Amino acid sequence: MTATVKGVGVSRGIAIGEAYVYRREQADVSQRFIRKSQHEKEIARFKKALKQAGKQLRDIKDQIAQNTPVDILAFIDTHLLMLEDPAFRDGTIQNIRTLSCNAEWALHKQGERLLQVFDDMDDPYLKTRRDDVLYVLQRIQNCLTNTPETQLDASKLAKHIIVADDLTPADTILIGHNNVAGFVTQYGTPLSHTAILASNLGIPAIVGAPDVCQQIKTGDMLILDGYDGVVHINPDDASLAHFRSLIRSESKRRAELKKLKGQPCVTLDKKPITLHANIDSPADIKQINKYDTTGVGLFRTEMLFIDQNQWPSEQQQFKFYKSALSKLKGMPLTIRTSDLGADKELQDTIDHGPMAHNPAMGLRAIRRCLKEPDLLTPQIRAILRASAFGPVLMMIPMLTNIEELDEVLQHVEQCKQQLRDSKVAFDESLPVGAMIEVPAAALAADAFASKLDFLSIGTNDLIQYCLALDRVDDEVNHLFNPLHPAVLQLIKMVIDAGKFAGIPVSLCGEMASDPKYTRLLLGMGLTYFSVQPNALLEIKHIINNSKINSLRPRVRKILQLYRADEIEQQVRKLNA
Repeated sequence: MTATVKGVGVSRGIAIGEAYVYRREQADVSQRFIRKSQHEKEIARFKKALKQAGKQLRDIKDQIAQNTPVDILAFIDTHLLMLEDPAFRDGTIQNIRTLSCNAEWALHKQGERLLQVFDDMDDPYLKTRRDDVLYVLQRIQNCLTNTPETQLDASKLAKHIIVADDLTPADTILIGHNNVAGFVTQYGTPLSHTAILASNLGIPAIVGAPDVCQQIKTGDMLILDGYDGVVHINPDDASLAHFRSLIRSESKRRAELKKLKGQPCVTLDKKPITLHANIDSPADIKQINKYDTTGVGLFRTEMLFIDQNQWPSEQQQFKFYKSALSKLKGMPLTIRTSDLGADKELQDTIDHGPMAHNPAMGLRAIRRCLKEPDLLTPQIRAILRASAFGPVLMMIPMLTNIEELDEVLQHVEQCKQQLRDSKVAFDESLPVGAMIEVPAAALAADAFASKLDFLSIGTNDLIQYCLALDRVDDEVNHLFNPLHPAVLQLIKMVIDAGKFAGIPVSLCGEMASDPKYTRLLLGMGLTYFSVQPNALLEIKHIINNSKINSLRPRVRKILQLYRADEIEQQVRKLNA
C-alpha cells in the first residue's frame, strides 16, 4: 500500500525518482575549561578553523556551474563574508578569554546570542536569515572538531529525489545544476533561503515534512508533488502513470508560458492590467528579466540597511536606487521607505531599550522614521534625487492615520525645497503613495486616497492584523487565511476607494503571487499586481485568459458569503 508524507510545497512541480536519504554529521560540542596560558593557543586554533571553513566554501563555489546567476551565487558569498564578520570572530575570541573555555564552547555561546537576535525578529523573511548564521556556525564547528565533511555529491544523483533533515543553500544550488529531480526536507519554511532558491531554480521541493527521513529509505520510489506538498512512497503503477501524464502536461504548459515573455498583459475583454515585480535589491532585477520585461511594484529598501547593519548615508541610498533604475531601462521603480524598527533593529544603531513585547505592533516602519526624522530625511532626499534618472514612485509603509500622512508629506515637501535651493534635479511630480497593511488604514482608505497618488495593499500584514495572529507562529499560522470574509471586505474597500478617487491601487503581498487568487482579485476590480519574479508569467497567463466582465458578478456573490470554506469552494469554481 502506498504511504504518503505531507509537508509544505515551496517550489511547484512534480518529480518522480528514487530516493537518496542524505544525512550530515553534526559536531559534538561540549564545554572544556582551559588555563589562561592556553588562551592564545585556543584562539589560534579557532582562527585556523575559520580559514578552513572559508576554503571549503570557496571549493563548493568552484563546483557550481559558471552560468549560475550572480544573485544565486550571492548566497555562498554571504557565508564567506560572515566568516570575516566581527560578530563571529571577535565575539568568540572574547568568550575564550573571559570564560577560559575551549573554542568550540566559545563559538557555541556566541552563536546562541546571534541566533537569538533573529529569533526575536517578527519579519518572516528576516527571521529565516538565522539559517545562514546556523549554517556558518556548524561549518566552523565541524572544522574545530574534525567532523568529516559530508558534502552532497549531487553530480552522482541525477534524476534522484533528495530526502534530508535540511539542506543548505550550497546544497540546493548544486542540486539545481546537476539534474536532481527534486527534494523533500523534514525542517524548513516557505521563506527559508533553501525554499527561495528551489523556487528560483525551478526544482520541485517540499519542506516541513515530519519524520520524512525515518519514513523513507534510500532506493524507495517516490512521487514528489510540489503543488500539494505530498510525497507518495513506493506508489502503484496507476499513480505513476497519472503523475507522469501530469509531468508531460506541465512541461507543455511551461513552454507555452515562456512565449508570454514581453507580451502585453491584457484580459480577453481587452482590459489592460499592470503586472510588476517585487525586489529586495538591484541584483533581483536580473531575476525579473529572466521571466519578463517589467517594472518594480515594491522595492523593500530595508534590505540595504540590514545587509550593512547600519543606517546608510543619503549618498549610499541614492547610488542604490539609481543602480536599480539603470537596470530597469526606463521601467518604473516603486521604492518603499524602510520598514525597520522594533523587530528589525540594527545592532550598530542607537539603543532604543528592550525588545518590544509585540514587535509587529511596535515602533516600526514610518512610526520609527517619524520619531527620528534624521533617519527619514536622507531616504526621502535619496529617492527624490534618484527620480531625476528614471520613473520613481515613493511608497510609505504602515500608515494608520491621516496625521501621520500629513507629517510625512510635510517632510517630503521640505526635502524638495532643500533640493531646489541646492539646485539638485528631481522629479517635481514624483508620485507618493501609501502601503495599506493595517485595518485602520483600509477602513480610512477614502481619506488616504484623497491625499495620495496611489495605494498599495500589503496583504501579508493586513491579514495577520485583521485576524489577530502571527503568521510565523506554528501554533496559529494555520488560521492565516486570505479568504476570510473580513479580509476580502478590507481589500475591496481599498480598491473601491482608489477607483472613487481616480488613483491606481496595487496589491503586492503574497496573495498577488498566488494563482489561486488572481481571478478573484480581478473580479474585485484590481488592475495592478506586483508579484514575485518567478510568478510573473503564470499570473500573466491567467489574466490574459480571463474576462473581467464575466468575473465581476460571480465575485460579487462570493463577497456576500460569510464562511471561509464556502468562499474557498466558490473560488475553486471560479478557477475551473
